[in-house]
Amino acid sequence: QLQLVESGGGLVQPGGSLRLSCAASGFTLDVYAIGWFRQAPGKEREGVSCINHNGGNTHYVDSVKGRFTISRDNAKNTVYLQMNSLKPEDTAVYYCAADPEYCSWYDNEYEYWGQGTQVTVSS
Repeated sequence: QLQLVESGGGLVQPGGSLRLSCAASGFTLDVYAIGWFRQAPGKEREGVSCINHNGGNTHYVDSVKGRFTISRDNAKNTVYLQMNSLKPEDTAVYYCAADPEYCSWYDNEYEYWGQGTQVTVSS
């Protein structure tokens, strides 16, 4: 069974940090670009960050630049999203997704999706 599984979400105070993980099972991630998306209640899903297949190129939405860092460890078949200086507006369900070609901000181009992990930033 081919699937992505996110973990690492939770409740954190403003200014805090979390590290999300996206692990693959049933296939290897090293040929896929991996994107992180998020969806807040009542809002559309938005792209947050993306990393190409070998980690050589990364992309961030403006609202998280300087605060979030995407990385990958292909030996562990896992992609990470380090989130620092978290703000209440970062509250959302975070999803990772795999694209067999290249990074994209369009979610319909991604082939595999995880089930999501909740991130809540609140005091």
